[in-house]
Amino acid sequence: MARDDQSQVKFWAVVPAAGIGTRMGGDIPKQYLPLLGRPIIEHTLARLCDHGRISGVVVVLSDEDRWWPQTAMKYSRPLLVAAGGAERRDSVLNGLDALAGRASDQDWVLVHDAVRPCLRAEDIDRLMDTLWADEVGGLLAVPVKDTMKRAGSNNRVRETVSRESLWQAQTPQMFRLRALRDAIQLTAEEDRDVTDEAQAMELAGARPRLVEGHEDNIKITRRADLELAEIYLTRRREES
Repeated sequence: MARDDQSQVKFWAVVPAAGIGTRMGGDIPKQYLPLLGRPIIEHTLARLCDHGRISGVVVVLSDEDRWWPQTAMKYSRPLLVAAGGAERRDSVLNGLDALAGRASDQDWVLVHDAVRPCLRAEDIDRLMDTLWADEVGGLLAVPVKDTMKRAGSNNRVRETVSRESLWQAQTPQMFRLRALRDAIQLTAEEDRDVTDEAQAMELAGARPRLVEGHEDNIKITRRADLELAEIYLTRRREES
């Protein structure tokens, strides 16, 4: 379908950033660690706020977050702030609630990790173009290329897992507002542990679609990831 056919479709973004763990960066939560002179979260939010097809972005923050007021960047899209919850699912749910009165139940919401600053605009477009008329929605992911091993006791190999049909999940993960809210609410009511929004949708009986993205859409969890993100972003600047 041509993009003109999507003119009535609205897209929003929610960025859960309520974690205040400081293991990686001393006394600073990892989303506030410096990356090319700016906090990681500023890069991440810019990827979404600067995208012309996103109507608005919700960032979900902990009540104990004392670093957010120090961020100085201004964004080209409205930026809403919501309070974080005890778990990721609770924070995402609060972010979805913050869209009440602005977004409709059938609007699409892209949930994106605060520490994935290398997201490409072309991958956002591919996600939107692939899923805008989908019954369920889906997520960016990349096919697994390496041989996979399942560990047993003492980190000894228990078995080799076939990589056929295996994908590594990324974000954004894109679902309709009402469907995603209902799915996450269900996991909360049943106290089901979920690691991402796609899993919540799966537990609600849906089958999200995998949309191939780029491997440089990394999640920063270790110091080496931060160094790699610097390389990726610097290379893009030089190529642009």
